[in-house]
Amino acid sequence: MKLAIGGDHAGFEYKKQLVEFLKKEGHEVKDFGPDTDASVDYPDHVHPLSEAVEKGEYELGILICGSANGVAMTANKHQGIRAGIAWEDELAALTRQHNNANIICIPARFIDYDKTQSIVNTFLNTEFEGGRHGRRVDKISC
Repeated sequence: MKLAIGGDHAGFEYKKQLVEFLKKEGHEVKDFGPDTDASVDYPDHVHPLSEAVEKGEYELGILICGSANGVAMTANKHQGIRAGIAWEDELAALTRQHNNANIICIPARFIDYDKTQSIVNTFLNTEFEGGRHGRRVDKISC
């Protein structure tokens, strides 16, 4: 799978570990930054990632920041993006099954790395259910 990953300084360490893990799993991964744990403005990384997912250059995106709120708000400004926050596997599954999310947003300051990896696995391996959910998803964009 072609994946896009990014975030902010608070998510840097988890992002670095996830990139390594995802590549070992056979995924093609593009890291949109940041490249260090120095303070950054997350929209500088989130907008390019979101544009690439929106254009279909990458199948799914992963964003990691302190609370996941800032990256989710920024990503969701893009019409073709449905970014959901998850801190549990069930939320990652539901955001794919019911909302056809194409970006998962993870709160690094509130969960450990093992949980992060589990959430990403769940997100990547869950399919959109369609049906009544498809009708609802079609009504999200303005």
